[in-house]
Amino acid sequence: MQKFRDLPYERPDIAAIGSKAEALVKKLAGASSYEEARSCLMEKEELFRSLSTLETIAQVRNTINTTDAFYEAEMEYLDGNTPKLIPVLKDWNQTLLLSPYRPEFEKEFGAQLFRLLEAETRAQDPAIIEDRVEEANLCTEYSKLTATCSTIFRGETCNFYGLLKHMHSVDRAERKEAFEAWAALYESIADRLDDIYDRMIAVRCRMAEKLGMKSYCELAYIDSQKPEFTPEMIASFRQQVKEVITPAADKLRREQAKRLGIDKLRYYDEPLFFPDGNAEPHGTPAEMIEAARQMYHELSEETGEFFDFMTRYDLFDLESKPGKRTGGYCTALPGYKAAFIFSNFNGTSADVDVLTHEAGHAFMVYNSMRRFPLDEYIWSNFSIDEIHSMSMELFTYPWMDKFFGQNAEKYRYGHLRETLCSIPYLVSVDEFQHRVFENPKMSAKERRAVWREIEKAYMPWRDYGGNAFLEEGGFWMQKQHIFLNPFYYVDYALAQMGAFDFYTKMKEDREKAWQDYYTLCCAGGSRGYFELLDLAGLHNPFLPGSVAASAKAVLEEVAE
Repeated sequence: MQKFRDLPYERPDIAAIGSKAEALVKKLAGASSYEEARSCLMEKEELFRSLSTLETIAQVRNTINTTDAFYEAEMEYLDGNTPKLIPVLKDWNQTLLLSPYRPEFEKEFGAQLFRLLEAETRAQDPAIIEDRVEEANLCTEYSKLTATCSTIFRGETCNFYGLLKHMHSVDRAERKEAFEAWAALYESIADRLDDIYDRMIAVRCRMAEKLGMKSYCELAYIDSQKPEFTPEMIASFRQQVKEVITPAADKLRREQAKRLGIDKLRYYDEPLFFPDGNAEPHGTPAEMIEAARQMYHELSEETGEFFDFMTRYDLFDLESKPGKRTGGYCTALPGYKAAFIFSNFNGTSADVDVLTHEAGHAFMVYNSMRRFPLDEYIWSNFSIDEIHSMSMELFTYPWMDKFFGQNAEKYRYGHLRETLCSIPYLVSVDEFQHRVFENPKMSAKERRAVWREIEKAYMPWRDYGGNAFLEEGGFWMQKQHIFLNPFYYVDYALAQMGAFDFYTKMKEDREKAWQDYYTLCCAGGSRGYFELLDLAGLHNPFLPGSVAASAKAVLEEVAE
């Protein structure tokens, strides 16, 4: 393998891939033995693995620089043409589902493959090809708009991420000024964001209607890998959060205000846990990568091997720069059995969070791709995938001195408390999306009112200090998952319960906790959600009392 920047890219011939896939469907249908049928499956995997790898290279390079005309054109081509593979993929799935060799396939690869195919088939129909293209184009339009936004703050050109470091300042006046600039930047594009979201809602509802579904929620649960869940299950989880986590978080926020010596905690105060400043990492991005390398070698033999691979092939792009898409992510390059980590460093502790959170995803992908010949098993249900990342944040606590020096304990204190306090926000985003698609004809103003109502229920401490745009409910716009990954965000909250379970295990027997975690990572997506929870010995977050049980150790620790 070459370094990421040197990996070759050429535009994939989607039409030719479709023709090859059609031939494989016929070959599978006419297979006279399991060996012949299995060979068809492996050929199909290789064909689409190559496509997926090229798509990922283009997507990563486009997000690194959204103004690069070449990769912008490539994304337009891919977004406009890959949905045309929906008919042949549906034919493939149905042929495999009805194969007389299904028992042999299930014996070798497990039943999860067919569960995934059954869910996929429900969301595949030639009737929605153009709608999928439109949805992808709208996502690109959103990403480019938010990536190219900037403002002048104290003589410095800042994008959204550039303002965050000022929002963490110990100087309250600077925090407030940065917060107002951040809010104003969103307000300046609010009309355009509302327009994009209106069109997203329309196309998503149209797809669900064409598929004969009651609402877009049904399709979204398939697209966001939640076919085992129901809205009622998610609603019951949100209620547990409101009853257990919200009161604890509210108490922590009041204590935070007292510690900061202020009468009332405003939104721009929330990131600051200590009056003399939060723990900030030291060193350049290259020095932080080296610190992470040392950390992962000390954590385990497996993580050391994994991180050496990541650094050897420069599988990172971490620094914020003009034209770069906001946010952070980990993605897979299946053709190279590699992962890639994308982020926007801003000089805060969030930079270290990336090196643990996204590395947790990458570690799982590194292991799953080396154990399963099927790309369907690279990733799991999103609610499991986020357990890998959030748990890695906690497993790496003992090494935080490598990044924060004598402020390592300060980091751990702030991180654990912020992790707990973020959960009500995570479920707020989920309830907002359910409310939106229950009433998709809502106006932009009505959506903002719904957001503010939900926010007050889950986050009673939230105070925007009189900022009119946010007081009327504009805050929802800053969450890119609502635009790009509908109904994904609650998975972070569900997964946090699993991470809290691992935290409890760490306190009791760290070696056993690591083995359970490693077992979960190695299982990839080869089993269903509830099966994977059982495999790792984690609570089912939908059962009554499970949120309190999972969070017990954390709640006790933050109360001390």
